[in-house]
Amino acid sequence: MERFREHYVRGLGMSARNNALAYGYSITATASFGVLWRTDSPPTVGRIFSFVLGAGIKPLVGQNSAGGVDYQQFILPGVMAMSVLFSSLFSAISIVWDREFGFLREMLVAPVSRAGLVLGKAAGSGTVAAGQGLILLIAAPIVGVHLDALQIIEVIPLLMLLAFALTAFGIVIASRMQRMESFQMVMGLVVNPMLFLSGAIFPLAGLATWLAVVTRLNPATYGIDPIRRVMLGEHDAAPLTINGWVVPIWTEVLIVLTLGIAMLALAVRSFQKTE
Repeated sequence: MERFREHYVRGLGMSARNNALAYGYSITATASFGVLWRTDSPPTVGRIFSFVLGAGIKPLVGQNSAGGVDYQQFILPGVMAMSVLFSSLFSAISIVWDREFGFLREMLVAPVSRAGLVLGKAAGSGTVAAGQGLILLIAAPIVGVHLDALQIIEVIPLLMLLAFALTAFGIVIASRMQRMESFQMVMGLVVNPMLFLSGAIFPLAGLATWLAVVTRLNPATYGIDPIRRVMLGEHDAAPLTINGWVVPIWTEVLIVLTLGIAMLALAVRSFQKTE
């Protein structure tokens, strides 16, 4: 437990450094309790993105054409998930950084299990990413989304689960990269399709057949849809369907959880082979 706590705290610190490296945002770590965001941080950029994009596209799509709700309300859960997605995936850049400067070798030769290293990194970075997404709840009343305490309690574990799964996925990719430039290039190819094909920006109903299939194969879809359904309500947010079958929230949670566990196992296996 003590070893896990050390790696968890280190994961928080590395995630803060990663965001500064990946995005150029100014982030100050405050021990293991969190991160202070400035006006150029991901949550602030997310709020601006939500307001500007939502206000700009709403006249084009109509008042209630985004799944039957106002578009700014529709896009808010997607922007929260977008913040989590970017922060989680790019947090693994510290692994490549540590490999380049030799610190990773020092950690691997330490008397600590590889599983503890990976789990600590995934838990620490995932916590920071989920926290950045939760900051965006401040914008909910501004766009007309009014949440009660139960909805907030339900959103928190959903965001943390999504952050954990995506962080584990990022660790798998980072464990196979030797240079930061390669990691950033690969992430650029992964992040954009995962974001735009997840339903974060536009509804998934009424799509072309081939596009509907692709969006249902995207694991991020099953992380964003339950967050939107909890925040906007089952009746207001059009739920994800597959051939007319409404996917239950518990099924989506199980899919994301399975992905996270599988990615975590692959990450541990990759670290077992890392020299």
